[in-house]
Amino acid sequence: MSLFKARDWWSAVLGEKEEFDQGCLCLADVDNTGSGQDKIIVGSFMGYLRIFNPHPVKTGDGAQAEDLLLEVHLQDPILQVEVGKFVSGTEMLHLAVLHSRKLCVYSVSGTLGNVEHGNQYQIKLMYEHNLQRTACNMTYGSFGGVKGRDLICIQSVDGMLMVFEQESYAFGRFLPGSLLPGPLAYSSRTDSFITVSSCRHVESYKYQVLAFATDADKRQETEQQKLGSGKRLVVDWTLNIGEQALDIRIMSFNQSASSVFVLGERNFFCLKDNGQIQFMKKLDYSPSCFLPYCSVSEGTVNTLIGNHHSLLHVFQDVTLKWATQLPHVPVAVRVGSLHDLKGVIVTLSDDGHLQCSYLGTDPSLFQAPKVESRELNYDALDSELKELQRIIRDVNKSQGVWPMTEREDDLKISVMVSPNLDSVSQAPDAEVGTDLVPSVTVKVALQTRVALQKAKLSVYVQPPLVPSCDRFAFELMAPETTRTVAFSVYLKGSFVPPELEGNAVVSYSRPTGKPGIPRVSQRKFRLPLKLVCLPGQPSKIASHKLTVDTNKSPVSLLSLFPGFANQSEDDQVNVMGFRFLGGSQVTLLASKTSQRYRIQSEQFEDLWLITNELIIRLQDYFDKQGVKDFTCSFSGSVPLQEYFELIDHHFELRLNGEKLEELLSERAVQFRAIQRRLLTRFKDKTPAPLQHLDTLLDGTYKQGWEETVDAAVSYLLKTCLSKSSKEQALNLSSQLTKPKDTGRLKKHITLLCDRLAKGGRLCLSVDAAAPPTMVMPGGCAPIPESDLEERAVEQDSAELFPGHQHLLAETPVPEVSPLRGISE
Repeated sequence: MSLFKARDWWSAVLGEKEEFDQGCLCLADVDNTGSGQDKIIVGSFMGYLRIFNPHPVKTGDGAQAEDLLLEVHLQDPILQVEVGKFVSGTEMLHLAVLHSRKLCVYSVSGTLGNVEHGNQYQIKLMYEHNLQRTACNMTYGSFGGVKGRDLICIQSVDGMLMVFEQESYAFGRFLPGSLLPGPLAYSSRTDSFITVSSCRHVESYKYQVLAFATDADKRQETEQQKLGSGKRLVVDWTLNIGEQALDIRIMSFNQSASSVFVLGERNFFCLKDNGQIQFMKKLDYSPSCFLPYCSVSEGTVNTLIGNHHSLLHVFQDVTLKWATQLPHVPVAVRVGSLHDLKGVIVTLSDDGHLQCSYLGTDPSLFQAPKVESRELNYDALDSELKELQRIIRDVNKSQGVWPMTEREDDLKISVMVSPNLDSVSQAPDAEVGTDLVPSVTVKVALQTRVALQKAKLSVYVQPPLVPSCDRFAFELMAPETTRTVAFSVYLKGSFVPPELEGNAVVSYSRPTGKPGIPRVSQRKFRLPLKLVCLPGQPSKIASHKLTVDTNKSPVSLLSLFPGFANQSEDDQVNVMGFRFLGGSQVTLLASKTSQRYRIQSEQFEDLWLITNELIIRLQDYFDKQGVKDFTCSFSGSVPLQEYFELIDHHFELRLNGEKLEELLSERAVQFRAIQRRLLTRFKDKTPAPLQHLDTLLDGTYKQGWEETVDAAVSYLLKTCLSKSSKEQALNLSSQLTKPKDTGRLKKHITLLCDRLAKGGRLCLSVDAAAPPTMVMPGGCAPIPESDLEERAVEQDSAELFPGHQHLLAETPVPEVSPLRGISE
């Protein structure tokens, strides 16, 4: 509650059980007296139009009969009232009244009275427009730079802007992607309409773009319109504010600058007329209305913000200057000159409480009673604090807020991967090339301590590995029970998975406490290497080689990879061959004299899985030996050139796949007819060629890898790896678009490696090298690089990182890793 209350200058209660909103209040010299004194125009959803000219005898007086100049019932609900130069041939002010299906423009005039009843006021209908669509709100201004008159723009509930040039209808345009209408305002300096879409974006549209865009007589564009008649409606600028907007106001300080003020559900934004954020203020309450107006201090702006606690706050930019208590919750607020009193604050509530007030410093009559001083008993306070903490713990337990140990005791997940492959493979496609596809059995046991309901087990493995069943449901599990499920995992594809780790995730809820609260437990497991790999013949020569340095003596490969060497060999095996299903060969060598291991293969992408397995198994080996300081590192140059060749090859395959998909779409009907005839002929036994044809017709080429990785790397470059605030302030795009080539992606990956080599860290903590940043919602945009980095991209990647040591076991990777998925 505010210490100061708004000083009531004049007030009135309008009608009975009438409703009002933010567009129902307007202040202007509507009868054109030229005295500079405003009149209060109020419209209601019941269709009543009222015009007031308050003349209180003393401060705080209620409405007198002579204060009401005019009251007329217009039958239709009044959505908004505005005053402007709406009639052609004159610059007199007229009143525009917006109904749901009609726009009416009136002239308001008064006649001097000769008796004690005073002056008489009347309205005259100048013209009206019947609307083909249901209206939501309107704005007005000198659209297109016209002089001496105002044009009106009405927004319909389905997102159409209808422009009226006074007595005539000009055109209508649909806003792209409109779902629900938002607040609408017009900026005369930029000649633009500002609104907030249902996507929570502030959008600006030039009037000239609207005028020359395709006509919106029909919502769907015809083919002829798409080909040439009219131009596409393009947004001038957009800004994601992350919340719905209640109102928009435009303030012009001079001819060279104006600001856009947006009142959100929890924040107050001030934008430049080009869409950049000038400042914003987070509100600690739910606002109901606002009004920016000029400040006495140059370069600042004052803003009145009303909220649902019946408070009216006065801000100067983002600084709170005053807070005052109102007798009602305002839905509309205006400032005007009434009866020679300037700066009167006029507020209107949703149930018709109209009040004119001004700010004063009279405090409330309530005074806090004096508190008797007494000495503090610290022992008693300590006992009371402990008792309160015990009560809080008991309440938290009763509301389902459990400690982690208790939650883990409720459900215990055990995963056992069979040490041997299945004697009979469960893979539906039994062969990859000339190799038989094996499978391994995985058992998951769920042991419950309490009753659980709606338990669902989900199994995740890295593609192209797939489980025979990845979803299990248990409607109700009794206390102290164990449920076990089994499934097989096998390879379904001709490429190598990025890793052999799987994850068993169980979601469930408890029927006791607070039923329905979902809880999740998970357990990770590792699949055997022999599921995707067979013993192979080592090779002395290879096109691609990778050397891993360690700080410990070399370990026999037979100890690290049992089952991948001949049993007749001795324990000190320093060379081993691996052959992936499908034919790819990888050779692993352990140095006898140094602490190094070398992985080599004819294909660059085959190096990763064996390298990853080597690091994991070395770490496990030394952990069992009690060694805590074991590390792996890579001291060579980052092989970006080979990696980029894979990216280009993958992108070329993608383009070819899209062309093939277009060709198949044209011939799919004929192929389906031929297939049905052949299937009828062969009946139950379907030949293999027909199965491959069915897969080809149903399959689609996998896309999106280049866009996803570019977005992930760009996000890192503009957050934790950013070099300046300029990169952090870039606008973000909310959609992934198909690239024309891989140049931008390779440039961003090179910058990522360069900044990591220079000490960058992939984290957003405050102790990181880069300062923490606040990123607006949305996607990622391309990162502009300096001239030095532009030249560095064109150099050979082997020259970028000479002699730098990369710790393989400690370097984190982004959520979408650019080192995965190319082989797919």
